Amino acid sequence: MSAPILISACLLGAPVRYDGEHCRQDHPWLRALADAGRLLPICPEVAGGLPTPRPPAELCGGDGHALWAGAAQVRTASGDELSAAFCAGARAACALAAQHGVRLAILKARSPSCGCRQVYSGQFDGQLRAGQGVAAAALATAGVTLFDEQQLAEAARWLAANEAEHAPR
Repeated sequence: MSAPILISACLLGAPVRYDGEHCRQDHPWLRALADAGRLLPICPEVAGGLPTPRPPAELCGGDGHALWAGAAQVRTASGDELSAAFCAGARAACALAAQHGVRLAILKARSPSCGCRQVYSGQFDGQLRAGQGVAAAALATAGVTLFDEQQLAEAARWLAANEAEHAPR
């Protein structure tokens, strides 16, 4: 069997978002992967010990890479610092990926954990900036290729090309 694909649990309908909701993606490719038993769901924030629901949080001072370098923090609008929980969840996601030989992850766009192209500004003003969330940065550093739910066609092409390249001959 081919390697599993790590996926943000909220994209599969798990009510783990900060607001207690989900953002299920009903996409034929994801359904086929789920039917084949290829999807490995995780919510790094829940894995890091945060409850659902929880106050919204943003990366302040940079993105996930900046947090790992000690230059940023994850905070709520009221100023509560959640960096340790976000780091614990990122470590759990990386451990799960390593344990199962994951090379591809489909993550929730713009999340302070899972955003792989953009995150919110850290000002709680709805503005976005380029960057990766805490778990996304850790997974990328570990060599996992990342896509978000807005890039499912690209992810499908990447998977097809990489599995063809590594197929036994």
